[in-house]
Amino acid sequence: MKKQNDEENIVLIGMPAVGKSTIGILLAKKIGFDFLDTDIIIQTGEGKTLPEIIENIGVKKFLSLEQDYCLSVKCANYVIATGGSAVYSSKGMAHLAGNSTVVYLEIGLDYLKKRLSALDARGVIRGANQDIESLYLERIPLYNRYADMVIECGDLTPDKVLTQIMEHL
Repeated sequence: MKKQNDEENIVLIGMPAVGKSTIGILLAKKIGFDFLDTDIIIQTGEGKTLPEIIENIGVKKFLSLEQDYCLSVKCANYVIATGGSAVYSSKGMAHLAGNSTVVYLEIGLDYLKKRLSALDARGVIRGANQDIESLYLERIPLYNRYADMVIECGDLTPDKVLTQIMEHL
């Protein structure tokens, strides 16, 4: 794990519905950082919701767009919640990780299935007819590749996840 300093960010990665935005806000408040959600900057920049963007331009172009937005992030002392698909871009992740500690919020498949439904309505990037399990298995190695630390979330409350992160920072 990298040592946190005054010019670094904390980047949260993980599956959709794991709680990156919720934990990110709590963590930012706790350590006095600002908060940024890459899904929100994409939606704001494009003037549409994620599902609308994906429907209009398709998965491949969305991933390119997401990479561009990740590459445009230039900040320090932020907690950054990424979209679950940000890890598909090695360039985008290298940029975000450059001055950051990357925290992978890990969740087991059973817990994920309970939390995540309506994949299309949430704007979850996936292959045609890809189910939660195959998406999960596809992304796990990517999350682990970029993580400086892994926090097992399971059925932990957001406060307990926050405590785990604080113990590891």
